Amino acid sequence: MAIPTKIFERISSGVKKFQPILTSAKARDVNESDTVVIITDLLSEVFGYDKYSEITTEHVIKKTFCDLAIKIDGKVKLLIEIKAIGLELKDDYIRQAIDYGANSGIEWVILTNGMNWQIYRITFSKPIDKEMVYEINFSNINPKIENHIEPIYYLCKEALGKSLLDEYHSQKQALSKYYIGQMILTETVLDVIKRELKRLTPGVKIENDEIEEVLRSDVIKRDALEGDKAVDAKKKIQKAANTYLRNSSPAPKKENMPSAVNETETQKNLLNEEIPLN
Repeated sequence: MAIPTKIFERISSGVKKFQPILTSAKARDVNESDTVVIITDLLSEVFGYDKYSEITTEHVIKKTFCDLAIKIDGKVKLLIEIKAIGLELKDDYIRQAIDYGANSGIEWVILTNGMNWQIYRITFSKPIDKEMVYEINFSNINPKIENHIEPIYYLCKEALGKSLLDEYHSQKQALSKYYIGQMILTETVLDVIKRELKRLTPGVKIENDEIEEVLRSDVIKRDALEGDKAVDAKKKIQKAANTYLRNSSPAPKKENMPSAVNETETQKNLLNEEIPLN
């Protein structure tokens, strides 16, 4: 995705500025409070949020304060759980951050120690599920390379306000091994494979279930076809196929109008006819 020049320059210069600050803070093993201060400045100078109106420390979830929350047009869009820069981001911290988001109905949650940023999307199902969409390590970013800057851009004020983070997630989801694996096994794709195989081997009888068996056993990795994500991908593909079929089906032909209507038309015709006088 092309990043607007002014935004790219802001992010690039900000990354250059904060990389040594983060490295120094990690070497000094600063505490969580000092890490929050650095991240607040980073959110303002790199990500473009107003420090006084869009970054808040006063978001309460079940009587507990979340470290930081990002507001766009007065509405919380993003929760940020912060740990001291020297701490590794453990599963316990992730669960805490996800609980924050789930309890407040907010889809996007970040867990960070300043140097490492883990971006999660929450699915409000039963039970609540989470997906780490991507991760940023500020120490590995080359501020001159757009592909390195792009993951930061999706979290910026300009992108978050346009739901570009959601679009990125949808694109990544569509290109995941689970979606592509299930897509290959649909009858539509199997029909195409069968057609092309018959061109290569005329006269040989090939059925879709035989092709599917080979794909499952020898071509597609097992982990792409098993588990909750694979099941979810299959359901969504089937739902999309059903919707397409409904929308593409021809409208039913109108049957002959009821007799009452025919009678009305007859009456109109009779009225228009000239009645002979005896």
